[in-house]
Amino acid sequence: MTSGTERPPSALGEQPATGRPLSLGPEWILGADGLRFRRAARVILLDASDRVLLMRGHDVDQPERHWWFTIGGGIDAGEGARAAAVRELREETGVVLDPAELVGPVLTRSAIFDFYAEHCRQDEEIFLARTDAMDVAGLSRDGWTDIELDVLDGLRWWDLDALDAVTDEVYPLGLARLVGGLLNGWDGKVRHLEEGRH
Repeated sequence: MTSGTERPPSALGEQPATGRPLSLGPEWILGADGLRFRRAARVILLDASDRVLLMRGHDVDQPERHWWFTIGGGIDAGEGARAAAVRELREETGVVLDPAELVGPVLTRSAIFDFYAEHCRQDEEIFLARTDAMDVAGLSRDGWTDIELDVLDGLRWWDLDALDAVTDEVYPLGLARLVGGLLNGWDGKVRHLEEGRH
C-alpha cells in the first residue's frame, strides 16, 4: 500500500516481468473529475464496396469481453486532429492518406469507459475517408504500440448489414446506421455523440 505522497507503479508507467505496460500512456492526463482523459482522432474508413474497417480489441482485465471500433487514437501534443487521424490510420493499418482526403469531422464523440484498469474519458473527432478495396492481409500492424499489441486482436472489413446484425459491442454505438447516413455524402453538419460509461 502506498502513502499519499507515493504513486503506484501504474502511474509511473513501469512494466512487470511480462513486459506489459501498466499505464495507458503519457497522452492520458488526470482530469479534474478524477478520470484519465485524452483527446483523440478517429477515421471511418470505407472501401469501394462501402465496407467499413474496424479493429477488434479487448481489455487486459476482462479478456473475455471484446468490442469493435473505428481506427484512431490519441492526439499528440501540438498535433491537430486531422494530422492525428492520418497518422493513426497509417500506424494502425499501413493505409496512407493525405489529410486533405479526410471529410469532416463528421462526428464528435465524448465517452466514459473503463480500460486498462483505469476510469477514462475521451473526446473524439471522427473523420470519414475512402480507400481502394484491399484484403485485410494487405494491411500492416507494423506501427502498433506495445499497448496496442497487448489489447488489439485484429482488423476486419465489415459490410454494414452484417455490422448492424452483430451481437458484439461496436463503438460508436449505432455505427452501421451512422455510416449508412454518410454513404451518399456528408451534409456538413457535425453530429455529437454522448456515450456514458461502458
